[in-house]
Amino acid sequence: MKYSRIIAGTMTWGRWGKNLSTIDMVEMMQFCMEHGVTSFDNADIYGGYTTEADFGKAFTQSGIKRESMQLISKCGIQHLSGGRNNKVGHYNYDKDYILWSVETSLKQLQTEYLDVLLLHRPSPLMHPDEISEAIQILKQQGKIKSFGVSNFTPSQVDLIAKNVAVEVNQIEFSLTQHEAMFDGTLDQMMIKDMTPMAWSPLGTVFKDDTEQTRRIHKQLGELRDKYKATEGQLLLAWILKHPSKIHPVVGTTTQSRILNAVKALEIDLELEDWFLMLVAGQGQAMP
Repeated sequence: MKYSRIIAGTMTWGRWGKNLSTIDMVEMMQFCMEHGVTSFDNADIYGGYTTEADFGKAFTQSGIKRESMQLISKCGIQHLSGGRNNKVGHYNYDKDYILWSVETSLKQLQTEYLDVLLLHRPSPLMHPDEISEAIQILKQQGKIKSFGVSNFTPSQVDLIAKNVAVEVNQIEFSLTQHEAMFDGTLDQMMIKDMTPMAWSPLGTVFKDDTEQTRRIHKQLGELRDKYKATEGQLLLAWILKHPSKIHPVVGTTTQSRILNAVKALEIDLELEDWFLMLVAGQGQAMP
C-alpha cells in the first residue's frame, strides 16, 4: 500500500480553515505520523495558493524524514485569488502549466518530489496527449512518483489513461454521497487496480439537518453500543468495508478526531449492518 489507509487532508490547516501556526502544523504532522497517518493531501489552490508554503515551512521544522511520509498534491484549478491575473476561474492542463504547477508546489512544500500528482478537476478542454507529455517528463525527472486524477468520471479516466497510467482517483464519497458505487467509478478502480481516495468521507451527516441525515443518525444510534464506536467512526468504517479499499481523506485539525479515524480501522461492520446504513442513506429498502 503506497499510502496510509487514513489520509490527512490539509485544506483547512491554513487560511481556508483554522489558520494554524507553524508550531501547530508541526504538532499535527508529528501526531499524524505517530499514529500511522503518513499521507498528507495538499493542493496548490488551498488557502488561495498559500497553504502548501505554510505546510512546507512546518515540514522543514518537523524533523520528519521525507521518505517516511507521502505527499499528495493537485493542480489545474485557476481561481481569482493568490495574485493570479485571471479574467475568470478556469482549469488549465496545458503541458507547460502542469510542469510549472509541479515546480511551484515542490518549491512551496520544500521537497524534491511528490508521491502522487492529481489533476484536481476535469476540464472540457483537456487533451490526453498534452497531459501525458507533462507527466512523462515529470516522472523521468523524478519529480513525481505516481499520477492520478480527482473528481473524474470513468470515461474521463479512460480518456486521460490513453497514454499514461492513472493510478489514483480522489472522489467525493460518503454515506450521503455514494453514487460512485453505482455509476461505475469504484468498479473501474477495482478493474484497473487504481487507488480510491475519498474526500468529505463524513458527508453531510454532521452539517445538515435533513430527512436523510436524521435517518442516518437514528441508525447510527442503534449501532454505536454494539461496536463501541462514535458515529464518525461508524461512517468511516462503512467506507473502509468497500472492497475497492478506499482511503478516506480526513480533513480535520483536531488530534482527537485523527485518533478516532485511526481507530475506525479496527471496526469490521457486519454485512447486514453495512446494508442497514446504506438503506438509511438511500431512504429506501434494497430492491
